[in-house]
Amino acid sequence: MTSDPHPQGDELRVRDMSIDDFPVVFHIGEDLFTSEYSPSMYRTWDEYEITTLFNSDSELCLVAELGDEILGFALGTTVEKSHSAWKYGYLVWLGVKPGIQQGGVGSALFKEIKRRMREQGVRMIIIDTDADNTAGIRFFEKQGFGNIQQHVYMTLNLSRKATRKRRKPA
Repeated sequence: MTSDPHPQGDELRVRDMSIDDFPVVFHIGEDLFTSEYSPSMYRTWDEYEITTLFNSDSELCLVAELGDEILGFALGTTVEKSHSAWKYGYLVWLGVKPGIQQGGVGSALFKEIKRRMREQGVRMIIIDTDADNTAGIRFFEKQGFGNIQQHVYMTLNLSRKATRKRRKPA
């Protein structure tokens, strides 16, 4: 566990997420990870993101709280690839309540999830974010991330009917 002093006398505490935290975590994520935030994001925020990660890697599902108020969360997992000696950590979601970013909550969450991943034998942590998320990129650079790679994601919306030009009969 990590704790950071807070100017109001309370301490920010990072702890394991519990099932009782699901609604608050879900609503924070719902406020943050909207279609406006990333219209082409390949992952979408929904209740299954929390339950799936919690059921597979509960020790990498964390919340940060001040007093009794949850201010943010981190959800991660590990990946082992066959024919590789490396174990990878994947920080899937990191969210801090709107209006209090840059207050140390995200850093405290990242510090704790990094410690836990290291204990599990992780040799490299991977994150992804939208290329336009400059605040997120700056945050992760401050945490020591580098080697920024840009990827191209393409979509094909199968719910739209294809519009084909009809040939005129001869």
